[in-house]
Order: sequence, then C-alpha cells, then structure tokens
Amino acid sequence: MSDTAARSRIVCTIDFDKSGRQTGYARAPLSRNNSGWGTVEIPIIVVNNGRGPTALLTGGVHGDEYEGPIAISRLAKSLKPEDVQGRVIMMPAVNIPAIMADTRLSPIDGWDINRCFPGNPKGSFSQMLAHFLDSVILPMADISVDMHTAGHSFDSALSTNMHHVSDPQIREKTLAAAAAFGAPFNVVFGGVDEDSTFTSCVERRGIISLGTELGGWGRVNIEGVRIGRRGIDNILKHMGVIEGEPDTVQRDGSAATRHMMVRDPESYVFAPRAGLFEPTHYIGEAVRAGEVAGYLHFIEDVDCEPLTLTYRKDGMIWFGAGPGRVARGDALAVIMEEYNWPER
Repeated sequence: MSDTAARSRIVCTIDFDKSGRQTGYARAPLSRNNSGWGTVEIPIIVVNNGRGPTALLTGGVHGDEYEGPIAISRLAKSLKPEDVQGRVIMMPAVNIPAIMADTRLSPIDGWDINRCFPGNPKGSFSQMLAHFLDSVILPMADISVDMHTAGHSFDSALSTNMHHVSDPQIREKTLAAAAAFGAPFNVVFGGVDEDSTFTSCVERRGIISLGTELGGWGRVNIEGVRIGRRGIDNILKHMGVIEGEPDTVQRDGSAATRHMMVRDPESYVFAPRAGLFEPTHYIGEAVRAGEVAGYLHFIEDVDCEPLTLTYRKDGMIWFGAGPGRVARGDALAVIMEEYNWPER
C-alpha cells in the first residue's frame, strides 16, 4: 500500500452522511514532551439536508491569513439545515497550530502544508494533515473553495484564482464558479508548485477548485471579509445548495468579475539582492513593461546607489510586496493581464 493510499491517523467522529447540523473536531495525534498521547483538534462544521451537491469550504491553511476563517466561521454560525439542499463541509481553521502561532508555516515541523500535498500519514504533522484532507475530506466534495490571502508576504488585489486545468469542461465550470463567487478579479495562473498544493489534489479528482486572495500585509482586510462572506454564499447559490441568485455587483458599479491570468515568468518581479524595497505602485494599478516597479535600497552602505527594478509586462498589480526588507530571490510584484490563455 502506498503512503497516500494508507489509512489516515487523524480521527474524526463526525458522521458526514447524517442529516442536520453537526460540529466537532478532527483529532490529529501529536506526541509532546509533556503529553505523550496529545492531540491537535481541528474544527469541522457540517450542515446536511436532502439531496444535492457537497461544497467544501476551507480556511486557515496558512495561519496568518484571516479573511477566509472569519467568513467561513460566520457562515457556520448562521447556516440552517432547512435552508440547504445538499451538504456544506466547513473547516475554517485547517492548520490550527499555525493559526495559533500567526504564522504561514507550521510551528510544529516548519512545513508549508500547501506545499506538501497529497501528504503522508506516516510523515510530519503537516504531511499527516495534508493526507487527511486529500484522502478523507476531498472525496466527498463536488466543489472546493480554499480561502487564502497573501499573509505577511504580499498585499493582493481581491480575487479568486484557479489553475488553467487541461480538461476544458472542468475549466469552464471553474470559470463559471469564479464568476459566481463575485470577487473583483479571477486570476487563472500556472507555475506555482502545482503538484504539491491542495488545489492540485482537488483537480486530480476532477472536482471544481477555487482559491482566493482577499488581502494581506498581516492585517484583516475589511472589504476582503465582505467579498469572502458574500462569495461563499454566492457559491452555494450557484451550486443550488441554497436558494437565490449570486450577487456579483462590484463596488465600482461593474456587474461582474474580471477574468485575468498570470501565465509566464515575465509576470514576476524578483529581488536580485537583499535590501529595502520601495515600491512605486499599489495593488490593482495598471502598469506597463519597462516602467519602474520600485527601488532596492542598501541603507547600511552610504555609498551604494539603489537598484532600479522594472516591470517586464503590461498589466495590473495582482500582488505587491508586503515586507519592506526583502531577501534575494523574493517576489516583489506579480502582474496579471486580461485572460486570453492560448490553447496548444
């Protein structure tokens, strides 16, 4: 038996097929110096009624991303079984050790759980948790909305995101779901460690997979919470799990989501050296190839002139650098452009 096919070590007593509303915990074993039989409790809320699709809503895969957990927790407190046709599985705090530490990486093993899927039940804590999500939770879902923000790494234009999946039917269904979610932007992208992310596991099962980027810079984005809370309601309406039509009107008066893409290395601005980065544009601003993206300062050396960094592509700022002090190789900006992914 392969590691990914082995039985999960995480215990969950929730009956996912039972009608009504259930709350409980998945208990992951964590032996510690002062608790040999210790566990980590991961909250799960399930609302199930009648026949219909299953929507999986996850937040807190990274512990310093706040808008998704807030939006999902609000829904979990208000969603009633009599309003549902189908099933909603809500996990607002997936990576609870990282959430409590306010970190992207797990404080237990130092892993980014979203770079170790499909996981391994015999591996580190993050690998064990990734395996549980992939092998136990995902097979029940018809659509997955995994809610992220840019954490402490960036600020982000408020958006959903998706991979450019090869199956045209799944791709069209995902684009339709993104439009229904109703964020200002939906970004179709590739080239970011696809094989080891939660999204990649969802896609391998032929399930509709949406992510979000609803803020960043280590704070709670007010509009990000609003868009996220409205968006998961919209998804449930789009899938027929609850009644109603999605509301996709934007703050600027536009009627719908704007589909964008990030598909090649020229969309990125990287730091060639460590230093203090001074950006020149905010997220959502239009920029042009050759325009100054910012200045990399070396303030510890009074005789060293700053480096001028430029964009290599026309478009809009999807991600803008979060921390001022950056390391060599850090991404400082990501440019999105209008969606027009060529078919091969």
